[in-house]
Amino acid sequence: MQALTSRAKQVDRKPMTFIEKIYLWNIIKGMWITFKHIWKRKETVRYPEQKRPFSPVFRGLHILNRDAEGRENCTACGLCAVACPAEAITMEAAERKPGEEHLYREEKYAARYEINMLRCIFCGFCEEACPKDAIYLTETFAPANYKREGFIYGKPDLLIPAPGEKKKA
Repeated sequence: MQALTSRAKQVDRKPMTFIEKIYLWNIIKGMWITFKHIWKRKETVRYPEQKRPFSPVFRGLHILNRDAEGRENCTACGLCAVACPAEAITMEAAERKPGEEHLYREEKYAARYEINMLRCIFCGFCEEACPKDAIYLTETFAPANYKREGFIYGKPDLLIPAPGEKKKA
């Protein structure tokens, strides 16, 4: 049978020497690496007392942003949900009713907005796709939880509190 590409190489099948058979050289190299690391600085961070410095491009939990007047920026265009490769974002759009101008910036808003953090890969595509800068990723990482339902964040969990509004604990 002829090879499909010309990248195939003949494997050298020469017999191993005595040192290669007992893996002495590989054991010595492994021990040398181990001894080099003994005197290096430790990478362990004692978490509650010390905080690990994060990169400036770290992507953490999602936040739904508001404008300066406290209205929601999200117009439920769905671009973030389409851009998400893990399909972690689900939303339902609704029309703004008369008298709700102080709550929503546009005529259309997200009545239901959920992010499944178990599916999210923190790629930041949702942040890049949003034309209204309604969603962005913070420098806070996802907290631990005992149940799967605790990792599905709804709109009340994601929205920044409006000016003058207290966040529920």
